[in-house]
Amino acid sequence: MPCTREELERRECQTLASFAQFSADTRGRAFAEPPPDWRTHFQRDRDRIIHSRAFRRLEYKTQVFLNGTGDHLRTRLTHTMEVAAIARNIARALRLNEDLAEAIALAHDLGHPPFGHNGEEVLNRLMKGHGGFEHNRHSLRIVEELEQKYPGFAGLNLTWEVREGLAKHETGYDQPAGGREFVARCSSLEAQVANLADEIAYYSHDLDDGLEAGLLAEERLGRSVRVWRLAAAKVKQEHGPLPDECRRYFTIRCIIDDQVHDVVATTERRLAAAKVQSAGEVRQQPRPLVQYSPQRRALNRELRAYLYRHLYYNRAVHGPNERAVKMLRKLFRFYLAHPEAIGGQTRKLVAKHGLHRTACDYLAGMTDRYVMRECERLIGPRAAAAV
Repeated sequence: MPCTREELERRECQTLASFAQFSADTRGRAFAEPPPDWRTHFQRDRDRIIHSRAFRRLEYKTQVFLNGTGDHLRTRLTHTMEVAAIARNIARALRLNEDLAEAIALAHDLGHPPFGHNGEEVLNRLMKGHGGFEHNRHSLRIVEELEQKYPGFAGLNLTWEVREGLAKHETGYDQPAGGREFVARCSSLEAQVANLADEIAYYSHDLDDGLEAGLLAEERLGRSVRVWRLAAAKVKQEHGPLPDECRRYFTIRCIIDDQVHDVVATTERRLAAAKVQSAGEVRQQPRPLVQYSPQRRALNRELRAYLYRHLYYNRAVHGPNERAVKMLRKLFRFYLAHPEAIGGQTRKLVAKHGLHRTACDYLAGMTDRYVMRECERLIGPRAAAAV
């Protein structure tokens, strides 16, 4: 006999902590649908996210380095997959709902525009006076309105709990968008796990990519960044001399492991102190319970400051991205002057959302390479030649 949704829900009750978000207790979907037969509600959400067009486009969107500049450098998609893996690991250790944590992690960057955070900043400036642009809010717009895959409703019709995780996504780079529908002080523990999994992933893979590109050096990291120095010393003690690539890999793996262990141990202590017994009690806490220790938070702030100085604002990274976002500005102004050039499916939304928001939605959904092609096609080859 197949394993049914009801059996999967019973397994959750037997294995998860009382403060986990049980799939049987979901607040449901905006549009009523028959429940899945052999998946939980959150497993259905995960599958819908993976099958969405917005998810597939992440493969060709910049993480830090302009997409296409290196075969081994992260894209927005590979970053997302790393976040989901780390989120599952932490959720499993804390006896939380892995499927919910994974679904939120897989969807957390669906709303990211082309050209990374530079692209987000320029769209926000272009939309000044028209509601601005913030990628967490745009992730919600994608799953609630912009994906057009199902009869009977727009969007993906995800559960309330996954949409809550997107609305309240918060990291050192992102601030929670919130919203009238998500008024509790905190989100689920699974959403909090996805938040820190995002930070852990980008701290580690930005180091890795910076070393791969030759913009960071192990020797300088060892002198200036305690996180690297501690991990490198541990790897040397345990494994002795290693080839360069292997040594770098194991050092970054050690950083990830230390981060995960710190989050799990710190969160266990905070859960015990808070004495929460349900997901509802978690949401009423004054601060998130999934946290780094103060010592680890201080180490991460030091690492983040170093990455800003030596990687994110390095001319080899910042220069191409800055030149690329100029194309976003040109295309945005072109679409305002020529709305007929906006893709047909998106153009239908002008009457509902207005021209500025529709042009912004269209640009935010583009991949890096599609922006370049459209700029060359609509404005001219010289507009894209400088990138």
